[in-house]
Amino acid sequence: MKIDTQEIVFKNKKEIQIRMTDLDPFGHVNNGVIYSYYDVGRLHYLTELGETVEWESLDKVIVHTACDFLESIRFHDSIRVESKIIGIGNKSVKLIQRIIDINTGKIKSVCYSVMSGYDRATDSSKVISSEFKRKVEKYEGLGG
Repeated sequence: MKIDTQEIVFKNKKEIQIRMTDLDPFGHVNNGVIYSYYDVGRLHYLTELGETVEWESLDKVIVHTACDFLESIRFHDSIRVESKIIGIGNKSVKLIQRIIDINTGKIKSVCYSVMSGYDRATDSSKVISSEFKRKVEKYEGLGG
């Protein structure tokens, strides 16, 4: 996949605390755990937008994710997840995220994901609200 994020401006940033239990036998953060870091970043983004982040009311679900693991993350690294919505369709939201080393600026990992609007009552997709679109446009400084 390899997405170049060098030119993308990320407004949303969330520092991540690495725990001992995040490590694999080689002393690296396990790739599966890295996906959980991206979950933290997505929830932080939604919170910053002013969305209600409660499990009973979330109306978006991940339907696709792809990740490039560029450099190992180790226990003593200082890292953060940076997130940006790069597109909103009728029923989907495209998000790019990356994990960077705060001290060196090196990109450790890049993740592309798609969230779909979700209707719990019918267990099916639903349209992304115009209110959500306006919040993203305002947050990202896109006008609109």
